[in-house]
Amino acid sequence: MKSSNTSAIAFSNEAVETAKSLRTLYFTRAAFSIVWILLVTTLAGTNAVVAMVLFIIYPAWDVIATFFDIKSNPPSANKTPQYVNIAIGVITTIAVYIALQKGIAEALVVFSAWAILTGLIQLILGLHRRKQLDGQWPMIISGGQSMLAGVSIFLKAHTPGTGVNTLAGYAAFGAFYFLLAAYRLSKTIKHATVTV
Repeated sequence: MKSSNTSAIAFSNEAVETAKSLRTLYFTRAAFSIVWILLVTTLAGTNAVVAMVLFIIYPAWDVIATFFDIKSNPPSANKTPQYVNIAIGVITTIAVYIALQKGIAEALVVFSAWAILTGLIQLILGLHRRKQLDGQWPMIISGGQSMLAGVSIFLKAHTPGTGVNTLAGYAAFGAFYFLLAAYRLSKTIKHATVTV
């Protein structure tokens, strides 16, 4: 009986540590998105080089953030979705760079495919983590919305005047959901700490 209680407490402590790490990561991801949006809206419209760099940086940052997401999880957790996300992010970063040599529309098509795939992974990951952690519904909704945004970006990719600034709304929603998820995890951490 004693070992069962110890196991329950250990699981709670592990869940709390995971929630703390994810909360920090979500705040960091939200901050990055906000800075990225500011740079896009103030500089990308007048500087083609800056626009190209910002285009490439976004999926590249997602790869880095996913690496930290993996480190936030306990060793026993299934990390296959995150590893798949990293592979997709690396391929997308390279593909966006190549597509930009042809034009913005081509890069937007690549970005749209990435948004759909990573949205699906985020949706699956949020549903899986919901079993261990509370406060994952913003990530679940965000994953679904990312998929819809990807379809929208694809449909608008060849519209005249469409550029990297088209992605500012996508990034803004991402920042909002990361902040919301971080807030929900804070409540989970507080509740778990009181319970333990």
